[in-house]
Amino acid sequence: MSAVDIRERVTVYARPDRVWEALTAWERQTEWVLGTRVYATALEGRSVGGGLTAITGIGPLAFTDTMVITEWSPPALCRVRHTGHVVRGTAAFEVAADGPSRAIVTWSEHIILPFGRVGEFAWPLARPLVSWALRLSLRRFARWAPSYPG
Repeated sequence: MSAVDIRERVTVYARPDRVWEALTAWERQTEWVLGTRVYATALEGRSVGGGLTAITGIGPLAFTDTMVITEWSPPALCRVRHTGHVVRGTAAFEVAADGPSRAIVTWSEHIILPFGRVGEFAWPLARPLVSWALRLSLRRFARWAPSYPG
């Protein structure tokens, strides 16, 4: 199986602790992650072993993305393992302080390509779209997070 890495980052003009709160308000990711709805209770998504479920995509192209939290280090790092049928691999959200009222958010994915040889062949075409979607989502987050009510 082939795996690929994607990493995007954005500056958010808010206190790092507030950025972390906004970033890990999983059920609110619908407001900034492109084409995604996340389902998790506060307890499920706030500790190692906790689970998250996201529906990603539109219409017939939507799929379920299940995840298990493998590392939970507030207010700096959350790692998950993708356990679904389409998306497998790992992901991380990192928050790094860049002053008292600014943070750098990094979203990284280590994806095991689905669909065997077809996935490997299609990845060079899909990669720009996936990177664009992550960048757009993070830009939306950077605008949304400073007003997150907490």
